[in-house]
Amino acid sequence: MSGLSILSARGDPANRVVTGNEIDKDLDLVGDVCVIGSGAGGAVLAAELAQAGRTVVMLEEGGHHTKRDFDMQEGNMIPLLYQDRGGRATADQSCLILQGRCIGGTTVVNYTTCFRTPDATLAHWKSRWGVEGLDPAVLAPAWEKVEARLGIEAIRLEQVNKNNRVLWDGCEKLGWEKSLLSRNVRNCRHSGYCGMGCAFDAKQAMHVTYVLDALEAGAKVYANARVDQIEREGNRITAVYATILDPRTDKPTGRTIRVKSKLTALCGGAVNNPKLLFKSKITDGPLGKKTWFHPLAISVAEMPYRVEAFYGAPQSVASHQFGNRGAGKMSYFIECAPTHPTLTSIGAPGIGDEHRKRMEQLPFLSAMYAHFIDGFADEEQGATVTLTAAGNPKVVYHYTDAFWEAVTHAQKNLARIQLASGAKRVMTLHTDPVTIESEADLDRIDRAPLGPNKILLATAHLMGGCRMGADPKEAVVRSDLRHHQVENLYIVDGSVFPTGLGVNPSLTIYGLATHAAKNIAAAAG
Repeated sequence: MSGLSILSARGDPANRVVTGNEIDKDLDLVGDVCVIGSGAGGAVLAAELAQAGRTVVMLEEGGHHTKRDFDMQEGNMIPLLYQDRGGRATADQSCLILQGRCIGGTTVVNYTTCFRTPDATLAHWKSRWGVEGLDPAVLAPAWEKVEARLGIEAIRLEQVNKNNRVLWDGCEKLGWEKSLLSRNVRNCRHSGYCGMGCAFDAKQAMHVTYVLDALEAGAKVYANARVDQIEREGNRITAVYATILDPRTDKPTGRTIRVKSKLTALCGGAVNNPKLLFKSKITDGPLGKKTWFHPLAISVAEMPYRVEAFYGAPQSVASHQFGNRGAGKMSYFIECAPTHPTLTSIGAPGIGDEHRKRMEQLPFLSAMYAHFIDGFADEEQGATVTLTAAGNPKVVYHYTDAFWEAVTHAQKNLARIQLASGAKRVMTLHTDPVTIESEADLDRIDRAPLGPNKILLATAHLMGGCRMGADPKEAVVRSDLRHHQVENLYIVDGSVFPTGLGVNPSLTIYGLATHAAKNIAAAAG
């Protein structure tokens, strides 16, 4: 059971997360900063601010769960730890959206992959969007601090599982770029269940690192606290209002929290931030527009040996061979995916006996995907986040011809990697799957129908929608992450990215929050 579990073994045991079942009356709280969200942005920011002597109140909609809850069962963990019980998707259901919803946010369920922001991405943000003060030299101290705190270092080749070796060996034989990934882990057991919460606390997710740091420095952290409104008067936020949820049912208990603070920091992510701002009628700037996904398409190979891609570090190898395809082309990077049975069965085509036979091959399957780097062409719109009549987020992704061309290009190259590693056959996840057994079969992919819901797409990298930039007409926040029109509102997470990154986003968010915390602490002083 979660609830009253003590987070910190290093400090005062009273410093712990307060859960919804403990709150038996309405609370009125005050502080220097109210942080909304406890993921990669919110947790780091709260810790940095609390350690700087600021009084911090953190509110998290999701529950507080620890390794005692993480039973490594997809049927239990996906509903417990993911947004919309794992069912979040675009409005047309063409792209599955995987985001965490718990103390620690998506860091609890991600695959631990950490990249510093590419120099070229930072340069593009400066030249196109007028972002100032964010370059590799400026961000390096923040990254170094985070890397030390989270134990981020490259995996060794002998630790790479068989699934990731398919990518490594295939790129080796083709002469393509490849690299070993850096991961935020300590004493990793290589269980393979990163996406269901780490049952060993080896993954240095926010709930076992920066949330602890925030608590030990005096921050107050509340789980099961769904923020429904940010109250604005003129150009200032005056209060934050949250509804308390029952940890067992996720239903309102009738209790509320009101927070009055000097500053408010919104750290709920690229879907939930626009949702809350729209509901609060804080709609200045291009809110919810140009939201980026790094949408991914998957290739599955049947290998002549047992791969057991559900065991071992889910991601330990990447290839950026096609990370810069040139003007007019969408680029992409390649990583591996684990094959746990529930998610694999959702992606596997066919029904009845056909589907059963595919799933019987599970131990022999290797899976990898291409992340498409969206946001670098001015004509791209990415996704748009608005509200439904019921007040829920409506996410619509605007696919382009360049995107569909890149999908075809990537599917052929994913197949080449898998064939080079000895695959017996490769299968795409088009609605009518394409099967490839040799190079001569690759042109079948060119003839496969493409479009929304004609091929399986997903995203776990939500970015943009509250982007930073110099022009208030083109951006929601400034380069220092302060809202352009609301002087005591900051947004600190991946929603401020003007484009997709071209790499996994977690370390960029950690570093950006660390860097921004200095100015925010000063503003709260």
